[in-house]
Amino acid sequence: MEKIYGNTPCFLGGKKIDLQNIEDSDVLVYGVPWEGAVTWGDYTGCELGPKAIRLNSARYSGYLPELNHIDVLEHYTVGDLGDIDVVPHDTDETMLRIETFASNVWKTGKFPVAFGGDHGITYPIVKALSEEVDGKVGIIHLDAHYDNHPDYEGELYARNTPFHRIYESDSVRNESIVHMGIHGPRNKPETGQYAEKVGATTITSRDIRLAGDLEAMAKKAYEIASEGTEAVYLSICSDVLDFAFNPGGPVDGNGLTSFELVELVHAFAKKGIQGMDYVEVYPQQDANDNSAHFVSTVVLYALAGNILREGK
Repeated sequence: MEKIYGNTPCFLGGKKIDLQNIEDSDVLVYGVPWEGAVTWGDYTGCELGPKAIRLNSARYSGYLPELNHIDVLEHYTVGDLGDIDVVPHDTDETMLRIETFASNVWKTGKFPVAFGGDHGITYPIVKALSEEVDGKVGIIHLDAHYDNHPDYEGELYARNTPFHRIYESDSVRNESIVHMGIHGPRNKPETGQYAEKVGATTITSRDIRLAGDLEAMAKKAYEIASEGTEAVYLSICSDVLDFAFNPGGPVDGNGLTSFELVELVHAFAKKGIQGMDYVEVYPQQDANDNSAHFVSTVVLYALAGNILREGK
């Protein structure tokens, strides 16, 4: 039986592994307990996200009765690699460590799930993927915000900059980046304009809601992300959800419902994604650990999609 108080349990009751001992694992989970520049007041603490997500995952099985009674953990063995050893106050070294670790994970050919930490972790993970696959990478980015500022007060790897870094990468096809679920006045005009300039696609939360067809919207996003690419990566920021469903995230209204998010994630995984991350759960803001709890459901819907992948 997992210890809930004391040792942090492995995600979804999986087993503790390292990169030299992964043969029996189908899914590789790792945490990136990194928070760089704080971009709004004292809204901080997302480096505690990986621990909170693991602790609360101890409550769950892999059984999803609403998805034709599939039990994910009957199909997949989850291996937990623990956390990357980040270096507080040394952003460059931390980004290098994330990239190196992610590169070793991608080489295994397993399905990786990374837990942040702030959204800055996505850039080195995608950079490592782009160097591993023989071709370009497409990205479906589920977020309230574009996160494509050129810098934050001189910091190049802050949580609101990773997609600017990704745009600059020669191995990521900008026309295959989809910013999905974008909403709210915490975005800046220049961020949307820049996404359009580089050729990325924007699908807002309103677009999704008014379309009234989640399957069609998922198909549209995936077709864009997969065109001309060798791999599609899924990056999820907690604030793509309306704050009613995400008390452990920033207060952004008019976001997706929990149903909309898991249905989209499931649809993407059924079509084929190389891996995913889930970032910016803030345990210190998270009443009753609601946001940390929900991450398990999102990951299970993704893994269920992998099991049912089209053409598999």
